[in-house]
Formats: sequence, C-alpha cells, structure tokens
Amino acid sequence: MGRPADNSSAPSDESLTVRDNRTGKTYTVPIKDNTVSATAFKAIAAPLKPGERVENETSKGLRVSDKGFLNTAVIQSQITYIDGEAGVLRYRGYPIEQLALHSTHLETAYLLIYGALPSDKQLRLFESEVMSHSFVHADAEIFFRSFRYDAHPMAILTSAFAYLGSYYSEANPSLQGQKLFTSGDKFSLENMDRQIFRIIGKATTLAAMAYRVRQGREFVTPPAGLSYTGQFLYQMDHLGQKDYKPSPVLEKALDVLFLLHADHELNASATTVLQTGSSLVDPYSAIAAGCASLYGPLHGKSTALWPLRSLKLTGNDAGGANEAVIRMLISIGSPENVPAYLEAVKRREKVLSGFGHRVYKTSDPRSFIIRKTADEVFKVTGTDELLETAMALHDAAIKDDYFVKRRLAPNVDFCGLIYRAMGFPLDFFPVLFAVPRVVGWLAHWRQMMLQEGGVKIWRPRQVYVGAGKRDYVPIGKRVVVQGPKAAPLPVLHSGMSKRTELAEFTGKTKL
Repeated sequence: MGRPADNSSAPSDESLTVRDNRTGKTYTVPIKDNTVSATAFKAIAAPLKPGERVENETSKGLRVSDKGFLNTAVIQSQITYIDGEAGVLRYRGYPIEQLALHSTHLETAYLLIYGALPSDKQLRLFESEVMSHSFVHADAEIFFRSFRYDAHPMAILTSAFAYLGSYYSEANPSLQGQKLFTSGDKFSLENMDRQIFRIIGKATTLAAMAYRVRQGREFVTPPAGLSYTGQFLYQMDHLGQKDYKPSPVLEKALDVLFLLHADHELNASATTVLQTGSSLVDPYSAIAAGCASLYGPLHGKSTALWPLRSLKLTGNDAGGANEAVIRMLISIGSPENVPAYLEAVKRREKVLSGFGHRVYKTSDPRSFIIRKTADEVFKVTGTDELLETAMALHDAAIKDDYFVKRRLAPNVDFCGLIYRAMGFPLDFFPVLFAVPRVVGWLAHWRQMMLQEGGVKIWRPRQVYVGAGKRDYVPIGKRVVVQGPKAAPLPVLHSGMSKRTELAEFTGKTKL
C-alpha cells in the first residue's frame, strides 16, 4: 500500500516515490514483479479546491484511470506469456512453435489447464473423459431446432452453453454454496474437473449442431474412435455414408489451428469469462459470456487510429473480427484493385483489416505455423482465389511509407483462407475460434477459482463526470433537451406495425 515517505531512511530500490504537488507530500509505493498496486494510490489524498466538484472525491484518494485496460493487470497468472515486441507466445513456458510441431490440441489443453505436460496415462485419461462427455441430452435437439434457419451460429453457440448449464445443478454455486469451486478440497476439484470435461467435450458437439441447423440437416451422434477434430468434422459433414472418415489433412490442420488458438492471455473474451466468473456464477454461464465477447467484431482489433480500425488475424485471437478480413478481400476483388483500395484507406473512405495488433508489434509467432498449415491444406483443396489479392495487399503495404511509419505490419489472413478452402461459411469462422478458446477460458477460470486468498468480485471504479446534485422538475416546467444523442429518435415503421399504428383500438396510446 502507498504510504507517506519516511525521510529518515532511504526508500527501497523496489519502490516508487511519488510527490503530490497539490499537498507537497511524498509517498512510497512498493513495486513487486514490476507492478504497483492501484489501491496504493488511494492513500494519496488532497482537500477539495474551491469550486471543485465533490463528485471528484479528491479527499478519498487518487483513482487510476485506464480506459480499455491498456496497462492494468487484474490477476497473477501462470498460464500464457506474450512478448508483443519480440513476437513471443508461450503456453506454461513452452514456445508455441514447439507445441504446434510436437503436441496436439487436447495434450495442450491439459497443459494449459493443469500446468504441466501429461504422462501417457494422464493424457489417455484426459482424452477419454473429454471424448466420452461429447454427448448431449436428447432434449438438446428441441433447443437447437427452436432457432431460425438463418440464425448466426455464434448466437446459437452462445445460447447453447448457457442452456447446457441448466442440466447440471451440481455445478451451480448459487445452488450448492459459493465455495463449490474455491475450497480446493477433493470434492471441489473433482466437480471442477467434471465440468471441464463436459464443456470441452461438448463444445464440438454444440458447434456441429449449430452448423447442421444452418444446413437443414439432422444432427449426428458423436462417433467413437476419432480424434477431437476428426469427431468434429464427422458430426458436421456425415450424411449416412458407410465407414465415413474425414480427410486426415483437414483433421490435422484443424487440430493445429485449435492448438494455436487455445489461449491468448487476457484478451477481451478471457477477461469477460473472469469478470463473469468472479461473481461465482456457474462455469457454463461464464463460458457463454466469453462466447458473446468473442462474437464481437472488435475482438482482436488493433489500437491503430481510424481509418485503420484494423484486425490482425493471422494467428490472432480473432473471433468475430475474422469475418471482416475475408469480406474486405472479397470487396477488393482482384489484385489490380489493391492500389486504389489502399488510397481510399488513406483518405479515410475505407476500413483496412489485417494490420496492426494490440499486443504484437512485430509478426505474430503463430503466423509462420499457419502459413505452413495453409500450404498443406491448399495441396488437397486447391488454392483459395483470394490468396493472390491478399498477397498483393501485403506486398503493396510493406512498401508504403504510410503503413511502415505507423508500424502496421500486414499479415495475410491464412487462417481465414484455410477455413474458406475447407468449405466453412464466413459466419462460422467465430465458432471455429470459440471452440478451441474454451480451453483457455477454462484454464483461466480454474486458476482464479483456486487462487490464493479466494475470489474477489471484479468491480472496477468509474470517473463520474455527470451532473451534480439537482432537484426534480415537474414535467410541465422542464426545459426540453433535444438532439440525436440526448433523446430517442423516431423508429420508421413498416408492414404490420405501420398498419397497426394507423388502426383504432381500445387501449391505444395517444401521442
């Protein structure tokens, strides 16, 4: 905690000395692991200045403002390390390049969740539990059929995870007690493991069912004897053929991509899972919240200024943003249209996707692995027609000072091109990121449940800049406040609602 400096002794080398020029006081703030505690600044208080708003709460100590969590650490973690300047990504200390070359998605899932690479016996048990929990209740078919044929698959998947929690009352701390997952005893750990097996195992089944809804097909029972991604492909594509087996090339490619996207530290969706989980809600609800966050088009976007509202999606934690890159390439069309498109971007007429990153300032370390995977997939599927356009965009941008000076390194979206080549529709891309990311979300959730000192609900502060205290005014004496942001805009009605608006009936509101 921050405290007034003791002038009789020199401050520790591992500390920060802060002088408050408002009061002349000096404070010492301890530094641990190159981090200072935000609550330490609450000790730095000052009296209100004449005319200062009481809502500033100056006498209650300083608040730390960090819009968008640009430099705020909310948890101590042992899971994933990223060095964006050097282009480094490690799971539990292991470089992502080594894991992609030697491991599998489920082995890496074990590593992320439990902290160490498993023995042969441990891996076989983990794989067996995950795969045996891939089945869903027969009633789930009714749930999935309740969606319209054109419902976005992420809307279906997000709802499905929340729905799944309704089956397992033993996983709900609201029903079983708030220490259900935080006590760390044998019963708590076994219960937690059971939910982890269920969520990872059923993730592919729920995703495949969402896919089949869109295709108007019957659902497929998870088959025995296939890998995690092989089972996923089977459930999406099997139409009754005898001895059906997915392409081993596509099965392996999907496994590599799942491994690469299993975690990416505290991105928006992982933070959402933890924010939600901090209330000690059941894990299914927390995972559903993570899906909703990943669904958003800003998931994975860079910090570049408009018009470079950019998404670096080669190996990125892209989620809903991944569609934008492919749609951009489709809108550009052929390679000869690239120069005109880049000029339109500079004039702020177009939005550019595929450049810059909130974390990585050099190449994303996963991009090289994804490029190699793309080559293997293209050998059996053929090269995607957008590849030449993507490469032309890449080559033009790296020679353009406009992008070079802003350190906006372009990366061809091979991940999206792989999924296109494999035949997945654009709006299914976020699902293909959500399914593997369930692993990372669960790893962070488990870590928080078991952290030393217990779970504290995440309740950030705000800087209130609204009106001060004011008295209620009767409706006939009010000054009308108008404007596009100050009052609701009229909704244009058509069809049945327009005809109803023109009709006469008892109880109709008179405006």
